[in-house]
Amino acid sequence: MVEKVIERGKEPEPSELLYDYSFKYRAEYRRQRAEGAIIIRDKDAPWEQNRQGYLKHYCHPKFWTQQAVPYWYVFRNRIRTQSGKHRHQGGLGIFVLEGKGYTVVDGVRYDWEKDDLILLPVKPEGCEHQHFNTDPSGQPAEWLAFIYSQFRDAMGDATEQREVSPDWKVAGPVAPISHMA
Repeated sequence: MVEKVIERGKEPEPSELLYDYSFKYRAEYRRQRAEGAIIIRDKDAPWEQNRQGYLKHYCHPKFWTQQAVPYWYVFRNRIRTQSGKHRHQGGLGIFVLEGKGYTVVDGVRYDWEKDDLILLPVKPEGCEHQHFNTDPSGQPAEWLAFIYSQFRDAMGDATEQREVSPDWKVAGPVAPISHMA
């Protein structure tokens, strides 16, 4: 007859209480904010050609743990002819730095020029928009976008790329991107 031997394993270490974790989390949050970058240098933010356009990100989720103020998307867009077209909930400001052009929001054209502020409305199903440069000399238009991500996240952050920028060059077909959180 074979006897079954059962060995008692080591008792698990007590896990950290969520209440205590909250204090550690807030302390780390405060430390990151106190030690994070206050100045973001233009030279430290490289330009990137992507589906939406030619962008330079100053504040982006990839860098939030290194910055004094997280949760902001701040980026520059240089529009040679036109941006890509996409749809999201809106709720952001775009300040025009250079040039002139127009933005089509849900099929309606809105003209803008240097020093204008474009406000994309908050809409439950999002607003479809695309930006166009109309400078006859061919100089690119530039604007700076400000998006508070926690506001965007609370609205559901549904983003869908509908058309890509004509400057986006990739080998082979481009699959549409849709992000529904």
